[in-house]
Amino acid sequence: MVKIIQNIIFFLFVANSHVIAQDVIPRHETIELFSKILNENRKINIWTPNDYSTSNKTYTVLYMLDGGIKEDFPHLAYTIAELVKKDKIIPIILVGIENTERRRDFTSFTTVKKDKKIAPNFGGSTNFRSFLSDELIPEINKLYKTNNRKGIIGESVAGLFVIESLVEKPELFDDYIAFDPSLWWNNQYLVKHSSTNIKIPRDKEIRLWFAGSNAADIAPYTQKLAQNFLNQPVSNLIWNYSDEPKEKHHTIFKATKEKALIWTYRK
Repeated sequence: MVKIIQNIIFFLFVANSHVIAQDVIPRHETIELFSKILNENRKINIWTPNDYSTSNKTYTVLYMLDGGIKEDFPHLAYTIAELVKKDKIIPIILVGIENTERRRDFTSFTTVKKDKKIAPNFGGSTNFRSFLSDELIPEINKLYKTNNRKGIIGESVAGLFVIESLVEKPELFDDYIAFDPSLWWNNQYLVKHSSTNIKIPRDKEIRLWFAGSNAADIAPYTQKLAQNFLNQPVSNLIWNYSDEPKEKHHTIFKATKEKALIWTYRK
């Protein structure tokens, strides 16, 4: 059952590392969706372009991890609105998924003791991906004017989930965007198995944009992932790696989000 909670314009009054205090947030809806797979209610924020209510066309959807109002959803919605207004990207619908237990949902199994200390409750990524594919995406398709193209965007451990989804279930999305993905997880398993494990259907073309900061536990692995794609190209995968040595882990999202969106959704 879906409950529509609100449909208002927000004005930010508290700033965090990703959100600018003066940003005006475009009108959006918030719904509550009970997930049988996760056995909990999930709060979902949806932003639609200005022409949505007057247009008969359908829209590409970008699913955003860390998509709560107190997380990164407000800032990314504002950025998309500006890029659409400037005609730099196609109009898209942004669907923000608010967190309940982030490290549980975005991580898979690990054998590394240090990982288990960082995320004591880990290994929920398969269930979370099933929530997306079997519950959330069908609900969004039912409620909104969507087309067949959809993407996913995430940072840090959410970026890890983005890359894992590309490896484990590439057909789920058309566009994958990851900022500073935590590829150190499980002794860099995804880096070591990325090129050989990604099997994209012959009739599908997938786009991947990912970025790495100068963080010591990030940069070597994002660079290695890019090198893997160069050495062992993946059929039907179009990708771009943005190496950002001047950026830190906490600045890379804000610094590179426009690059990612324009590369992925350029008109």
